[in-house]
Amino acid sequence: MNFKTLAIHAGHNPQEHLGAVMPPIYHSSTFAFRGVGKPGPFEYSRSGNPTRRALESCLAQLEKGTAGFAFATGMAAETTLLMLFSPGDRILVQDDLYGGTYRLFDAVFAKKQVCADYVNLGDSSKLRSALAAHPKAVWIETPSNPLMTLVDIRAVSDLAHEFGALVICDNTFLSPYFQNPLELGADIVTHSTTKYINGHSDVVGGALVVRDAALAEKIGFLQKVLGAVAGPQDCYLVLRGVRTLAIRMEEHHRNALEIARWLEKHPAVSRVRHPGLESHAQHDLAMRQTRGSGGTFSFHLRGGEEAVKRLLSNCRIFTLAESLGGVESLIQQPSTMTHASIPIEVRLKMGITSDLVRVSVGLEDVRDLIADLEQAL
Repeated sequence: MNFKTLAIHAGHNPQEHLGAVMPPIYHSSTFAFRGVGKPGPFEYSRSGNPTRRALESCLAQLEKGTAGFAFATGMAAETTLLMLFSPGDRILVQDDLYGGTYRLFDAVFAKKQVCADYVNLGDSSKLRSALAAHPKAVWIETPSNPLMTLVDIRAVSDLAHEFGALVICDNTFLSPYFQNPLELGADIVTHSTTKYINGHSDVVGGALVVRDAALAEKIGFLQKVLGAVAGPQDCYLVLRGVRTLAIRMEEHHRNALEIARWLEKHPAVSRVRHPGLESHAQHDLAMRQTRGSGGTFSFHLRGGEEAVKRLLSNCRIFTLAESLGGVESLIQQPSTMTHASIPIEVRLKMGITSDLVRVSVGLEDVRDLIADLEQAL
């Protein structure tokens, strides 16, 4: 089946649930055994729940993997994933990434001697040199948050596998509708399902999807033991969002690209970071690796931080808020919001400057969104 069909039907068979067309919400914490020593398909909702199973199966099929795992938040998914590693293990991490992931490595796992080595994954010679030290994994975020830097998943995966390293790819910004890292060689895909997969800004969640059965068994064990699982109500909401993922992503992409092209011509804007623009340094890679650019991108203002403050204060339709991927349009300053936890010297080295604005373009009429930005600028 093709994506739009899978998004609506994958993971749920109505005949297995009294004909219910929508997956039921199984709030039960425990499930009856069929007899002494004879558990049914579910025993206890931490280890498995029918509503969660439907979501996990759906996400696995959409990402073209063999197994999916749903978590309470995106950070819970990443934390569970990092528990695969042992003290002394090192992970090569892209040198610009989401502030929450940076904080997880820097403030939590570094103390447990699972350390991140930051490297420019777009530089094959630097990557090969770093891989010579035999890290356990390479962590990709593409496009990166908020600088919209792309990583060649196929090239990095091929090189990492030469050295026996796992490849982890955060696919939150594009969703499985626009990019499938597992097909490009990655071993593990991670998502904040809070964002585009759910799409309605009313639930937080996370997910992991894998190809390899042995790896799936390890993650499944950790999911059960650590217990940071998504609840059935949240899984139901995410499943509801998945059903419209394809048409939402198409509209997000159209709106965002039109606004990015408009901003490129605006005298107050010095640079627009959108991979769908021909001016983006990695536009050719975007055309090869993805089927669209989603609704999130960033841009710089000529007037610096003061101009950013005026813009954020004057928007009427764009809401000043963190997060992304909902039907409503959001706007924010990464240096003081999503990436404020990163030390300033590290932020500046990454290129996250105070003149940078990130937008998550929603599904409103694009003419109204452009008019809002125009009056605010």
